[in-house]
Amino acid sequence: ECRDHFLTNDGVDVVELEDEGTCVRFSPLMTAAGKTFGRHLKSGMLTQCSGPSHTDLRTGGIHDGCKMIMLPLTSAPPMENGDAEMATDDTWEQKGSEPSKAEAEPGGSPGGDRGQADEDSPQEEGMEEEEEVVPTPKVVPTQPNAPKKEHVNVVFIGHVDAGKSTIGGQIMYLTGMVDKRTLEKYEREAKEKNRETWYLSWALDTNQEERDKGKTVEVGRAYFETEEKHFTILDAPGHKSFVPNMIGGASQADLAVLVISARKGEFETGFEKGGQTREHAMLAKTAGVKHLIVLVNKMDDPTVNWSLERYEECKEKLVPFLKKVGFNPRKDVHFMPCSGLTGANLKEPAEYCPWYTGLPFIPHLDSLPNFSRSSDGPVRLPIVDKYKDMGTVILGKLESGSISKAQQLVMMPNRHTVELLSLLSDDVETDDAGPGENLKLRLKGIEEEEILPGFILCNAENLCHTGRTFDAQIVIIEHKSIICPGYNAVLHIHTCIEEVQITALICLVDKKTGDKSKTRPRFVKQDQVCIARLRTAGTICLETFKDFPQMGRFTLRDEGKTIAIGKVLKLVAEKD
Repeated sequence: ECRDHFLTNDGVDVVELEDEGTCVRFSPLMTAAGKTFGRHLKSGMLTQCSGPSHTDLRTGGIHDGCKMIMLPLTSAPPMENGDAEMATDDTWEQKGSEPSKAEAEPGGSPGGDRGQADEDSPQEEGMEEEEEVVPTPKVVPTQPNAPKKEHVNVVFIGHVDAGKSTIGGQIMYLTGMVDKRTLEKYEREAKEKNRETWYLSWALDTNQEERDKGKTVEVGRAYFETEEKHFTILDAPGHKSFVPNMIGGASQADLAVLVISARKGEFETGFEKGGQTREHAMLAKTAGVKHLIVLVNKMDDPTVNWSLERYEECKEKLVPFLKKVGFNPRKDVHFMPCSGLTGANLKEPAEYCPWYTGLPFIPHLDSLPNFSRSSDGPVRLPIVDKYKDMGTVILGKLESGSISKAQQLVMMPNRHTVELLSLLSDDVETDDAGPGENLKLRLKGIEEEEILPGFILCNAENLCHTGRTFDAQIVIIEHKSIICPGYNAVLHIHTCIEEVQITALICLVDKKTGDKSKTRPRFVKQDQVCIARLRTAGTICLETFKDFPQMGRFTLRDEGKTIAIGKVLKLVAEKD
């Protein structure tokens, strides 16, 4: 069984074998970000890795000691001192192939266990680590007709350094997605960089920049499964410079986990002094996240020491704000203490806090009621990313409807008819998919250059609406000066980002009664609610909030800040 592989500079895969047995070829498929994923093919030749050094294409890391020894695939190659094996066959034949499970990385085989090869490579961690976050074989349903588990996207949000990636990494370990040996390796490497406490976050912070700075930049992805559900972790960046990336993550989420640090001074920084805790909670609500779990992290810190008083203090400060952005603290919000570093109260109850009587984090996730999703509704799949690979591949979350292989679909707003050649749900090949699943689709009939993030894949019988002008209800969250007609901002709606102008203010709305003013306001200011007409620079896909909430909510940003949130009330026809 093939356990591991990575690309070399001559386009060959280096493959490591688990015990003895026939290795299968891994065919790399290059993504737009320069990352790879692919599948194992049961054909090819093997070579053995040990000889001159070479460069790994994906990370620039140097692998010492590789020489090619041709071995026929039919014989089981011997294992020598943890040497990696190479597959040199160039075929793309995919018969009997076994899909790779890594998220947008070759990561690898379902084994997820890295081995010892090339451990001293300085920049190889990015590659290795993506391979570890792949689910183990037991995660993949073995029976083809086994019922599908519900797919749930969980976004981790909160201020920079609250511990989001560390908790994500700890969950990967506790659910068996990352093994102990891998974590020990991260720990050694982190220690060498004087970053001892960061090693868990490396399961999600995959590139060298993120590891060196200890900050998440892109939205990291990983999977884990419980008895009832299949979860995708979206680890959103906490730094204010990367809020647009965070919005992209939150727009795909079903539930949000707001991580706050209980450490003295850190909670206050994140919440009170222009930190990201407030903005992230607000953006999660705008993105349509219905359920919020607040993890009060770092409870094991010496300044906290599992203190109930500190836990209650953090809770009391957060609740009024969460109410203000629209969460119902009794129904929608669940608080729990934890330690990302030690894993306390993530899977098993923490012995240090007998005062907390609720379920630990992972059992709580499993106990949540199913999300009501309509599989017989219209097909709506907002595009998150696209790249070339034996055709055009797109990534996105299916918000509504169901799709299957060989189906004819339409790409909006350009009205391109496309055929669905193949689909992968969280990198496992499948013939059909339902709402809530994260998909990679290979399309025929459209070029990669013709697609932009924010385009929507629809069924031909029920196309989504497109346009440039719409009326919306807007809440001004934060803006020092007044906002008048002619004001320009950046619109974030589902996966689309577009420049927008407020062309007219129609009326003010009373926050308490919902009554509309009889006269048109000349301006609006912070904390006011208004109905306004907006016009985007280009044609976009959108729906009214009433018809399709996921495509009718939006955020307005200006000068690096979220200034308003809103919902689409009416689409206005263009005047020719």
